[in-house]
Amino acid sequence: MACTACSSPTIVFSIPEEYREYAPGESPTGTLCTRCLTVDPEGGSPLEEPDFTRVSDAYPTAPDAAVPFALAVDLCSSLATNRAAIEDLLEAVERAGTDPLLVLDRLVDDPDVEPTIDLERRRHQLEQLLY
Repeated sequence: MACTACSSPTIVFSIPEEYREYAPGESPTGTLCTRCLTVDPEGGSPLEEPDFTRVSDAYPTAPDAAVPFALAVDLCSSLATNRAAIEDLLEAVERAGTDPLLVLDRLVDDPDVEPTIDLERRRHQLEQLLY
C-alpha cells in the first residue's frame, strides 16, 4: 500500500486497544509511511509482524514502542491540540524501554526520512513538554 501523503511504501500494523483513541479514525490497524511518517487508518489487518526497520535503523523495532511512537509523531502536527495524547504516547514509548527524544534526534539525521513536520523543531518542543 502507498502513503496517501507522499506515495511511498507503508507498513501495516495493529493498534492495541489502549492506543486506538489516538489513532486516525480510532482504527484497530494503521499504516505508517516509511518516508514521511504519516499514519493512516487501515481497514484490513496485518498479515505478519510489522518490520519497523523499513522506516529507519533509528526507528524502534518492538511494536510496544514503535506503535505509540508512530502515533505520537503523527499527532505532532498540532502540539497544542494533542498535548495530552502525545504525553501519554511518549510515556508509553519510554516504559517500553526506548528514549523517544533520542529516536527523534536520529530520525532528523536520517536522509531517507522526510517527515511532513519539522522533526528538529518538534523535538525541542517535545523536550520542553516532557521535562
